[in-house]
Amino acid sequence: MTYELSILVLNAILCLTFPWVYNYAYAKQPGVGGKRLMGNRDNLPERSGVAARGLRAHQNHLENLLPFAIIVLTAHVTGTSNTVTITCAVVFLLCRLAHATFYIAGISRLPGINGVRSIVYFICVISMLVYAAQLFIY
Repeated sequence: MTYELSILVLNAILCLTFPWVYNYAYAKQPGVGGKRLMGNRDNLPERSGVAARGLRAHQNHLENLLPFAIIVLTAHVTGTSNTVTITCAVVFLLCRLAHATFYIAGISRLPGINGVRSIVYFICVISMLVYAAQLFIY
């Protein structure tokens, strides 16, 4: 398996871990509990805090995972793999991990850096675009 496909699988695993984080936090919210989450989930209170941020982080990851998967799989089928594609895949994974961490933890700024989560997101998008450009170069 290529490095890029391995990183795609790691991103899929990351995607599968999100519900564990935000549903655990949601179960701890007043009026929810684990038993109610195992039911049909009608009339549950709105998610808040980590439960809400985790769900939004998961949705954001899904929105980015699809184009990344298309790019990686197209590159694999066409035999496009080089240091640029590997680097872009690694950057994508690291940015997705950082984005998820910042989002779930509620971190929007670091000392001297406003909008850190957005910055990481745009680096992620740029890595996908550079990766996709490799498909047209080779």
